[in-house]
Amino acid sequence: MEKSHPVKDAVGRVVDKVAGAVSGESSGEVPGKPGSETPSLDEPTEPRPPAAPSPDQSGPDSFSPTGQPVDVPPAARAQGGAYLTTAQGTRLPDSDHSLKAGPRGPVLLQDHHLREKIMHFDHERIPERVVHARGAAAHGVFRAYGNASTVTRAAFLAEVVETPVFVRFSTVLGSRGSADTVRDTRGFATKFYTGEGVFDLVGNNIPVFFIQDAIKFPDVIHAAKPHPDREIPQAQSAHDTFWDFVSLHTEATHHTIWNMSDRGIPRSYRTMEGFGIHTFRLVDAEGATSLVKFHWKPKAGVHSLLWEEAQLINGTDPDFHRRDLADAIEAGAYPQWELGIQVFPDTPEQTFEGIDLLDPTKIVPEELAPVQPVGLLTLNANPANYFAETEQVAFHPGHLVPGIDVTDDPLLAGRLFSYLDTQLTRLGGPNFGQIPINRTHAPVNDMLRDGLHQTAVHSGVAPYKPNSLDGGCPFFAGAAEGGYVETPVQVPAASKVREAPASFADHFSQPRRFWLSLTPIEREHVIAAYTFELGKVYEQPIKERTLRALAEIDPYLCAQVAQGLGLPAPAPAGPLPPVEPSPALSQLGQTWPATGRVIGIVADEGSDLDAVRAVRRTILDGGMVPLVIAPSGGLLGAGGDDPVTVQRTFATARSVEFDAVVLAGAPAPGKDAYGARDAKAGGDLSAAAGVDPRVVLMLGEAFRHAKPLGGWGDAERALAAAGIDTSAPGVLVADGGEAVLEEVVRLLGQHRVWDRFPAAADIA
Repeated sequence: MEKSHPVKDAVGRVVDKVAGAVSGESSGEVPGKPGSETPSLDEPTEPRPPAAPSPDQSGPDSFSPTGQPVDVPPAARAQGGAYLTTAQGTRLPDSDHSLKAGPRGPVLLQDHHLREKIMHFDHERIPERVVHARGAAAHGVFRAYGNASTVTRAAFLAEVVETPVFVRFSTVLGSRGSADTVRDTRGFATKFYTGEGVFDLVGNNIPVFFIQDAIKFPDVIHAAKPHPDREIPQAQSAHDTFWDFVSLHTEATHHTIWNMSDRGIPRSYRTMEGFGIHTFRLVDAEGATSLVKFHWKPKAGVHSLLWEEAQLINGTDPDFHRRDLADAIEAGAYPQWELGIQVFPDTPEQTFEGIDLLDPTKIVPEELAPVQPVGLLTLNANPANYFAETEQVAFHPGHLVPGIDVTDDPLLAGRLFSYLDTQLTRLGGPNFGQIPINRTHAPVNDMLRDGLHQTAVHSGVAPYKPNSLDGGCPFFAGAAEGGYVETPVQVPAASKVREAPASFADHFSQPRRFWLSLTPIEREHVIAAYTFELGKVYEQPIKERTLRALAEIDPYLCAQVAQGLGLPAPAPAGPLPPVEPSPALSQLGQTWPATGRVIGIVADEGSDLDAVRAVRRTILDGGMVPLVIAPSGGLLGAGGDDPVTVQRTFATARSVEFDAVVLAGAPAPGKDAYGARDAKAGGDLSAAAGVDPRVVLMLGEAFRHAKPLGGWGDAERALAAAGIDTSAPGVLVADGGEAVLEEVVRLLGQHRVWDRFPAAADIA
């Protein structure tokens, strides 16, 4: 099989992992094991080599700093040997005590080990990214379908080509220590290690941007970041400076309404779309060009959190998204996305159906230009080391390959400068491409020399062109030899001006299309988000100014937000533009596979453990993750032949961790079910029913968040204790667990039991 780079073994390893996922292999039935080995009770004292990585982990493939294949396993880059050493490999007898003049004497300056250890510790951190600081990543493979060869000669998009990738997801505003489930834009950056060089598709989960010109990027980020005087609030836009900027700069309106929708709080990276944002130019083998927009479509469907869920998760598990991604890969439920393109004629105007393709605040509805799938991305290995891979990976929109070119999008132009510039500070100099995770899989013969962290050992004496001392090498490559040749686009004769095209001035028709494309439930969420965010704003003029912008989108939206703020709703400046809704913009109305979903199984020693085992096995066989929740940790049925392992206790579990909850009976209050031990058990919430109050709380939350609920045995009593009517939509009680599970899985295909929400207001 043809590959897009010279080392087939590397791709083979990745493809083998995909095959393992299809056959049901995984590193363990329940993810979350912190290491590859089970530790001993006492401290080990017998020297031995380091433990191997976990089966779900994989470091960067082995290539030299100049893109040459290296015949060593990736693990060879890790530490080796059984004994503690200095950085120079000298073995050490002790690392607990400084070298002193006697046990109580002063520390000696000659202690080289102390000096090296403290020196390295003091410099372990590098500057975090200004934006997208908090991230999670994974290795994978991209398989091209081959149909894109009609519009581009990019080799990695040719038929049957498989390309290793590294994907980093992130939030935009928060610091590295912020929480995952904040309302924010998410990054979706993909590094393709192709045989023609690295191609980086650096996108977001929202297809439009806040601004139209990169010169304003510092402004929007300064406005959205925490206030400079108090450094609050963290990782959110619910504050004065953000809304001050976007209400004065209404080109941000389209991005803002996307962020106020459910898209701003994804359920998982696995259920999140990705977009290249900009319009790119593709070039085919004959030199013909097309304009395109890139899309990532999750195979699991697009799914989001409810706002209350997001707030609970930020307290109970601020690492929710990164844990979800890593656990899914470890469990063998490999996340997948299809890469799709919208193709447009490359006309001098660079417009399509009246939409300016160079305006990054505009989309082209999929009903006008369908998204054509061109390949499948599968993430199948977790990083072996967060810092070395996830933190040090460096993306750049200018990392292009033949067949893909940029356009005159003014936001893209600034990104082409900014991404390279930021690496100089973050990664210590111009040689960041030689860090293993950033190394190309194509041979490098550049004339770039020296600099901080230069790890290549260049040969020759003539790093310049032309030369004869090195025999003229390296030589130039035209298009026929695989060289990257920019598309000879005609640049119009014009005066130098600091202006925007007239078409960039329409700031409201596309936000109005987005609003009208949402279902009533989704619109209610948008109203709630605007009301919450503006309710956190102190200055009244900023709220009133934002209401003016909302009036230009829809009168009902504006009136409902104004009502929540206690302010009058302004009228629009003129007639609202007629626009056609785009059903593709709604997240509801379809069904998706339940692969990777987490189902909580509530049980205790009085439950039918045979039914619990059967349900658990069926969940695993379906590519989902079962988590058994019991009064205490350890084993249920410990005295039997096949005990059931407990993954969560009533004290540690919370409804937000699960996509659905099933009950194997009605568990009695646990021994720790009192407020002084566990505040969730406080009060007399279920005393009369004899059900653990934390289970009652869990059921109430899950019901409120429209999640499927089911049970057998005495489950109806537990549901009643939570005030849940068993005839309500998505509540299932049956004689056996298998019948309940079948219906629960069917409902998971819709993401939530949407019928459980009361009918939304009649929206004009």
